[in-house]
Amino acid sequence: MIDHNPFLHEDSETDLDSGEIGKNLQQDLADYLDDLLTYRMPFGRYQDSYIDNLPYEYLHWFTDKGGGFPTGRLGELMEFVYHTKAVGAEIVFAELKSQRHRGGVPKRR
Repeated sequence: MIDHNPFLHEDSETDLDSGEIGKNLQQDLADYLDDLLTYRMPFGRYQDSYIDNLPYEYLHWFTDKGGGFPTGRLGELMEFVYHTKAVGAEIVFAELKSQRHRGGVPKRR
């Protein structure tokens, strides 16, 4: 089975140039952070916690014993947070916490 290459145009076999890859990655990061601003855990021990506030150990449980992350956007966000925390890059979540503290949070999801 061949994995889908996210760096290939849908309608061609030509690789995207590095500038376009950078723009795509920036947009993906912006989309994740925008969603993380309001998404909360809908179930379990950490119900109603913001996804970026979930402990690494809890997220790791999903990969180790829980059968993987949930499907859909929730699972994508959990996986993003898990990998971000795994490499020690939690600083990317600092602005989210700051925005929430200042009350700049849109309606809850």
